[in-house]
Amino acid sequence: METRADLTGELFDVVGRFRRQLRRSTRRGFDATGLTQSQAELLRLVGRQPGISVRQAAAELGLVPNTASTLVSKLAADGLLIRSVDADDRRVGRLRLTRPAQRIADESRAARRAALGVVVDELDAEQAEHLRQGLRVLADMTRKLQEGTQT
Repeated sequence: METRADLTGELFDVVGRFRRQLRRSTRRGFDATGLTQSQAELLRLVGRQPGISVRQAAAELGLVPNTASTLVSKLAADGLLIRSVDADDRRVGRLRLTRPAQRIADESRAARRAALGVVVDELDAEQAEHLRQGLRVLADMTRKLQEGTQT
C-alpha cells in the first residue's frame, strides 16, 4: 500500500525527471546558455508575457520581490532583458526580452512543444484521458501551493 509520503516522493522524482529530460531532448534555449534555472524560468515567463511587471513575474514564479529584482538586474546587465518604467505608474517596472533573447525563447518553446507533441500523439485514448485528469490535479495543487505562500 502506497502512503502519501511515497506519492509525494514519486511526484518529485517524476516531475524532476520529466523537466530534465525535456530540456535534454531539445538541447536549446536558455538552459544551454549557462543561466541558472531561476534566470531561465524568468526569461521564459517574460517571453510568454511581454510587458509583465516585476511584481507579477515574482508572484508567478513564487519569488520574493527582491530576489526577482536581483534576477532582473543581472539579466538586464547581461543584455537579455529590458526593464522599462510603466507609462501609467512609474513605480512599476515592465519587462520584455531583448531581440536575441526573444529569438531563443521562441525557438526553445517551439522545440519543447514539438518534442512533447510527438510523445503526446503516441498516447492511446486512455493515457490521454489520464494525462488530462492528472494535469487538472497538478493545476489544483499549484493553486493551493500559491495560496499557501501568500498567507
